[in-house]
Amino acid sequence: MTSIDVLLKRNQEIGDITPGDRSTPRPSLQVAVLTCMDARIRVFEIFGLLQGESHVLRNAGGVVTDDVIRSLALSQRKLGTREVLIVQHTECGLSMVTEDDFKDELEEATGLRPTWAVEAFRNVENSVRTSMERVRRSAYLPHTENVRGFVYDVKIGRLTEVK
Repeated sequence: MTSIDVLLKRNQEIGDITPGDRSTPRPSLQVAVLTCMDARIRVFEIFGLLQGESHVLRNAGGVVTDDVIRSLALSQRKLGTREVLIVQHTECGLSMVTEDDFKDELEEATGLRPTWAVEAFRNVENSVRTSMERVRRSAYLPHTENVRGFVYDVKIGRLTEVK
């Protein structure tokens, strides 16, 4: 049995038990959460979210990229979100690589050098600040006044706000 088969089986066993409003794609709390794809970050549990309350965006590092701005522009302009919550975390895999080394590795393996940024970082607080600033400066986002960033400690499950 593949991992996908395991997940599909779990879905059938769970059924329709997830609480929340599924009547509209517009998040009832009018908030979009951006975080890392790291499996230790359980977004719905960390914030006690119900279905239908928030948009949840994930990528490697939880960094604001052009694609995140694209998703946030749609979220804000078409689906009513007004706030952005950015959550990066301790022990992130993106802090353990460098931009050039990873691109070199990919180029050596494939013969092609990526055109996209890896967004590697050493200091998670600075990375959160950079991501918040990218949201605040985006011309595509009409709601940039309530952007907050946090670091999630994967060992103890606590959030620390980054100013």
